[in-house]
Amino acid sequence: MTEHTCNENLEQRIINAAKALFIEKGFSDTSMSEIAARVGINRPVLHYYFRTKEKMFNAVFGIIIQTFVPKIQSIVMQTDRPVADRVGDVFDAYCRVFGENPELPLFVLREIDRDVDNFLRVVMSLPVMPYLGRMKDSLLSEMDNGSIRRVPIRTVFITFYSLITFPFLARNFITGMFQSEDDTFEGVLAEWRQNVIRQMECLLCVDKG
Repeated sequence: MTEHTCNENLEQRIINAAKALFIEKGFSDTSMSEIAARVGINRPVLHYYFRTKEKMFNAVFGIIIQTFVPKIQSIVMQTDRPVADRVGDVFDAYCRVFGENPELPLFVLREIDRDVDNFLRVVMSLPVMPYLGRMKDSLLSEMDNGSIRRVPIRTVFITFYSLITFPFLARNFITGMFQSEDDTFEGVLAEWRQNVIRQMECLLCVDKG
């Protein structure tokens, strides 16, 4: 095994340990010393790879956010497409991310509950705010020209994100209570997808009558 491969393996072990501790204890309550101890290295070695906990967060979750948000912006700003098509595509994109990172929704919820100010500070440090701003401006422009109904942006946000995240947060409960033997969670999501589209259409689509 080459030195380069060893370094890559150690870096991945650090990221995995940080991810586990962030989920277990929260970002603010996890120390660099705990991460180093979990990996079995000393702090100087840890600092060689990640000098701050914020850089560690970026390596664990920030990369997911930074690669994901631009994709969502691209879908939202396709204003020539019907609301239903765009909502369906955004739903599918979130399902892919949550499927690959099933701990992400619960981690975000816990961080908001534990220390929302610190969590916002860390998220705001990521280079995603311009994308969010452009999505907001695009939706407001559609409201101004009458393409979609005028509702508060926060209502759009709360409605959609509550609809998309709850099935993942309550996955074990849903599968335990409602999933039949010949059903799968993917089947539950496919059924739920249609409901999400209907709810967002009711919220945003202009009554042509």
